[in-house]
Amino acid sequence: MSRLARARTEVEWVIKVWWIYVVVVLLLAAGIYAFLEVVGFRTRLLTRKSTRTAESMYDSYADSPGKQKRYARRRGGEWRDEEPGGPPVPPG
Repeated sequence: MSRLARARTEVEWVIKVWWIYVVVVLLLAAGIYAFLEVVGFRTRLLTRKSTRTAESMYDSYADSPGKQKRYARRRGGEWRDEEPGGPPVPPG
């Protein structure tokens, strides 16, 4: 096959499959857009206003008082019996 015939064949192939390049670009753009939408949704979900505070959720997720005392004792700390969110109660 001559160089001219090969060049024509390559040009014909490029002309026949030009739409593949357009599809690839569109798919990449759609993928980037979808990623940004998901990230934005997660950001809005995680940073929305809430009436709950750490103190209001503490009772739901905290260990039992006995387990907290054991944990403090094992790690050389001291246990203070205080109300969540309130000032510490002096020991004794």
